[in-house]
Amino acid sequence: MSTTELLECIELETGPNPTRAVIWLHGLGADGNDFAPLVPELKLNDMPAIRFIFPHAPVRPVTINNGMAMRAWYDIFTPDLARREDEAGLRQSQQAVEALIARENQRGIPANQIVLAGFSQGCAMTLQTGLRHAQKLAGLIGLSGYLPLADKVAQERHPANQDTPIFLAHGVMDPVVVLARAEASRQALQDMGYAPIWNTYNMPHSVCLEEIDAVAAFLRKTLT
Repeated sequence: MSTTELLECIELETGPNPTRAVIWLHGLGADGNDFAPLVPELKLNDMPAIRFIFPHAPVRPVTINNGMAMRAWYDIFTPDLARREDEAGLRQSQQAVEALIARENQRGIPANQIVLAGFSQGCAMTLQTGLRHAQKLAGLIGLSGYLPLADKVAQERHPANQDTPIFLAHGVMDPVVVLARAEASRQALQDMGYAPIWNTYNMPHSVCLEEIDAVAAFLRKTLT
């Protein structure tokens, strides 16, 4: 994928002429359709119009799934997730997400009115991109995921987003991204001076209604 080639996306707008945007990144093997049904559940129609963008990750072979080709932001080599990471894939997808942010800027929505959000791999990409973005974003939402390339963030992060609100949530019964991995990511962020909001829910690798309500409250606060 060329770094200048925009990802195919699903777009939903809560009203005409949106002045805010949420770029929502799906998990491994899903696509942009996965979270699009959540837009009406967030009940944000009384806010200034928001454009929700749900991009489709590129199709690539995934090692942990026997090399099966599927939509993925990067390859996964082992269940450990952190022992060996697909740095090239992470950085390639980071450029793709940056291109989506730039397109919103060109369409009149500044970075400080854009929230990056993601589930699982999409959470990893939200943190990978958002912490390094050179302009202040409105907020970062990471669900059921973790901080990738954790040993490189301190050197690569951009001060523009040091104080950007971060919402992290995780299921205590998650067998895919275990809770300890997510807690280590939260601690790593705190050690670098970030102040993530941290919520846990009685669920596996999924979302729940209480979590959706918390996400909606976060969006109301950050996209005012």
